[in-house]
Amino acid sequence: MLHSPYVNFSQKNAMIVSSAWGDVNGDGIPDHVYLTGVKTIDSPFIQKITLVIQDGRTGMMSYVPLKSNAGYNPTLFLGDFTGDGIKDILISIASGGSGGIMFYYIYSYVCNTPKLLFDYNVFNEAYKYQVIYKDYYKVEVINVTEGIRYVIDISTRDQDYLNEIYDAEGKLKSPIEGFVNPLSGLYPVVFDSDGVYELLAYQRISGRFAADALGYVLTTLKWNGRKFALVNQSVAIGGSPV
Repeated sequence: MLHSPYVNFSQKNAMIVSSAWGDVNGDGIPDHVYLTGVKTIDSPFIQKITLVIQDGRTGMMSYVPLKSNAGYNPTLFLGDFTGDGIKDILISIASGGSGGIMFYYIYSYVCNTPKLLFDYNVFNEAYKYQVIYKDYYKVEVINVTEGIRYVIDISTRDQDYLNEIYDAEGKLKSPIEGFVNPLSGLYPVVFDSDGVYELLAYQRISGRFAADALGYVLTTLKWNGRKFALVNQSVAIGGSPV
């Protein structure tokens, strides 16, 4: 854990769990950005995680509460996501659940005013999916919101797995649907060499149960002046031995 004598914590027993340094308010002077939280005894679980920004010019502190404020390994990343030349604040928190679900927020702090640009819950609700097993060892993944269809070939899966689902002729024994999980990864990437970050989102595609991974939905998002909008989307699958 990091400690600083300059931070006056608003939470009793709070400590710095992540920190970064950069100009986030646009005055040209680097600011100190922290995540503070209360550590659970004998556990890496962190509660009451709060975004704290210390103005590099005045030393004034701002505290921004997070809606999902408990989890593991909270981290910060500073980068320009909007194209205004000022760094924004990406917050990542691991939920600790078996599905590898993550909590993500992006805040702008231009003119010392916090503005939420990205909320993982809003993203998770924005795109609706259907995952439908089809005859002959195929699975359809449909982005209902955008009207995009993908087909995954599962014919190389373990034979015992396939025998539970298909008959000897490759026909489904009964209808089966899977699901697309909430966000498990959100990565800042500069695709256009312009210094402005876009977002690459990962969501696992599950079959009959959560650990039955069929692949990942990869979604690229870019700030359009109002929100992070879908630029492109693809489905990635793992390989199999030749």
